Amino acid sequence: MEIPFGLTVRGLLKKNNKFLILKRHPNSSTNPYRWELPGGKVEHGEDFDQALIRELKEETNLTIKIGDLVGAVQEDFPHKRTVAIIMVVEIVSGEIKISDEHVDWKWASIAEIHKLDISGWFKTLLVEKDNKL
Repeated sequence: MEIPFGLTVRGLLKKNNKFLILKRHPNSSTNPYRWELPGGKVEHGEDFDQALIRELKEETNLTIKIGDLVGAVQEDFPHKRTVAIIMVVEIVSGEIKISDEHVDWKWASIAEIHKLDISGWFKTLLVEKDNKL
C-alpha cells in the first residue's frame, strides 16, 4: 500500500535576527511537543499561497504578506508523507496569539533553534539552509 502525500506550507518570519517558532501540542499526530515554523495543511482545491495566509492567521492571529521561496522539504511518517513549502513572510498586521494547536511560541535565533527539539522537516531545512537564513 502506498503512503499518501500531503502538502503543507510554512512561513519564515524574521525579526531582529530571530524567527517566530511555535511549539506543537503534545496530542498532535505529527511532531508532538516539537518546535516548528507556523503553517499547516493545504486544503483540497486551495492555492498554497492562500493556505499559507489562512494558516498563519489561524495559528498566530497575524495577517501576512508572502515573499520569496525558502525551500521545500519532505518528511515521512508511518501514516503519511508530507512536503512542506517554506516561504518568507512579513507581518502586515496583528498581535501574536497562538491557536490550540500549539502550547508556546517565541522569537529564537538559529543558535537557539539548534538547541531545541524541533520537527523533522525543520531539522532538514536548517541543515540545507542554515547559513542562508
